[in-house]
Amino acid sequence: MLIVAGVVCVAALATVSLFVGVAELDAFILFASRVPRTVALILAGAAFAITGLIMQLLTRNRFVEPGTTGATDAASLALLAVLLTTPGLPLWAKAVVASVGALAGVAGFLALVRRIPSRSSVLVPVVGLLYGAVIGAVTTFIAYRTDALQELLSWGVGDFSTVLRGRYEILFLAAAAAAIAWFAADRFTLAGLGEDTARGLGLHTRGVLALGVGIIAVVTGILMVVTGALPFLGLIAPNIVSRLIGDNMRRAVPLVALLGAALVLLCDIIGRVVRFPYELPISVVMGVVGGVVFLWMLLGTARPADTAGTRRRTPARRRREVVR
Repeated sequence: MLIVAGVVCVAALATVSLFVGVAELDAFILFASRVPRTVALILAGAAFAITGLIMQLLTRNRFVEPGTTGATDAASLALLAVLLTTPGLPLWAKAVVASVGALAGVAGFLALVRRIPSRSSVLVPVVGLLYGAVIGAVTTFIAYRTDALQELLSWGVGDFSTVLRGRYEILFLAAAAAAIAWFAADRFTLAGLGEDTARGLGLHTRGVLALGVGIIAVVTGILMVVTGALPFLGLIAPNIVSRLIGDNMRRAVPLVALLGAALVLLCDIIGRVVRFPYELPISVVMGVVGGVVFLWMLLGTARPADTAGTRRRTPARRRREVVR
């Protein structure tokens, strides 16, 4: 039932996306710009949301995603290196370099997480944000000193306005990489139980970890080159689906993909109509929406522990204290 509702929602938003724009709609505009943009929105949203789910299972933490663990920052640093050394590389070669950068970023974060003595639900994403901030600061400093800051911003800010026929097809590869996660869903679910438990159940944990990191790196690298970063998407979609159906990844992957696509379509439509005929980058809209939901999840997680002490002092306990 949820999958049917998700398909209907994505189809409705995709239809609206086809008819929103400044240029008058005709056959050329439709097939050269509107259809490629809508397909790119669906592919990017679905693929990036699934990488968030994989990242959360591998780290056993609901508050991490590639954007908050240094993967996108490392991919930006790799793209900056391409810009400064071999700017004429084709799109697919830039995607490969960005994927290698994202791979190094994810591997560095996982190595850092293993050294954290406490695995609290808040400390791990905070470490990830600090780790990404350090990489981002180094990237910004190098770009500033080499007059490449404007070019760097074009990769760091998610924007689908430049998606045209011939510049988005590589996103099908990212979607295929994310689809592999569905075939290996049971292994990722076992990996989410913890390394010792998964190994006790016969899972080759290092192989599953390598597969997950590889999928995250490929999807992140391709998205950074084609559309730019989509903040908080990989954080919001898996958490909402987890609260609806639980942590079974095989059941969650289709819903996470549909919800990710729907969120990206919705944020893109808002960015295109809120100041029509001008357009806001999708990362701005998604950053606001994602930031609010992220804070809500943090506060929602902290509230039960905080209110537990308050409930112990509710009327029954107060009456006992008064009797004493």
